[in-house]
Amino acid sequence: MGRIIKGGANRINTQERVIIFVDGSNLYHSLKFHFKRTDIDIGRFCQKVLGNRKLIRVYYYNALVSQKEEPERYADQQKFLATIEAIPYFELKMGRLVYNNWPGTPPYEKGVDIMLATDMLTHAYSDNYDTALLVAGDSDYVYALQAVKNAGKHVEITLFGKENTSVPLRKVADKVVPVDGRFLRGAWKKPLNGKQVKQKKQAKQ
Repeated sequence: MGRIIKGGANRINTQERVIIFVDGSNLYHSLKFHFKRTDIDIGRFCQKVLGNRKLIRVYYYNALVSQKEEPERYADQQKFLATIEAIPYFELKMGRLVYNNWPGTPPYEKGVDIMLATDMLTHAYSDNYDTALLVAGDSDYVYALQAVKNAGKHVEITLFGKENTSVPLRKVADKVVPVDGRFLRGAWKKPLNGKQVKQKKQAKQ
């Protein structure tokens, strides 16, 4: 099982090459579930998990909202994606949302996990990184991560929740970076105001 690294991923080897692979939808839902907010500054977040190592690139994966079916959500997503594209060394990788029986049935992602896994393997066999850092909690990535390790690369995963969650990912990872409230300090776009802090404390009681 992957060794847990508390307080981030600071390492002595500053020349260690790292590519960060972010499953955007998974990150969004994890933040919403664990912190009841999603306004993360993705650039600051990635810097925290990177530590003092050498960043090669950040690949951010998500599914494109349909402008026809969801025009308002599409507009919001375009604004968000524009902020991602403006960050140096960030690259967007977009799958698509499939709308069957909309609006009675929610859309589902198509192609995102396959794209991420393929890129992770391609860059591993092209020797473009020393360590793959995955931001996702989906156990479907386990076999791709094992293949990356078999190619002689290191695998790190950032995970939300307790140590008894995402067990298959924890087992395959060389190292696990747990994401909690302390870790995310300074990574939010806006700090909580006094009323929001009080509400969060009451919710925990």
